Amino acid sequence: MKYITASQAAKKWGISQRRVQLLCAEGRIDGVFKLGEVWAIPINTNKPIDARFKNNKKESENYECN
Repeated sequence: MKYITASQAAKKWGISQRRVQLLCAEGRIDGVFKLGEVWAIPINTNKPIDARFKNNKKESENYECN
């Protein structure tokens, strides 16, 4: 199985490297493990759904600007 780093996953998923590291530390990415200081993420893993937003939408999208 091939693996990518948090930096590579961040570019692939369009999020920050720090966010990927947090997802790894929280156990939200399947098959991830740490090699020293580097997270190893399976290359075929999909980006986890962002649980910070309800229904994966930003709260501000629900309100109209007057």
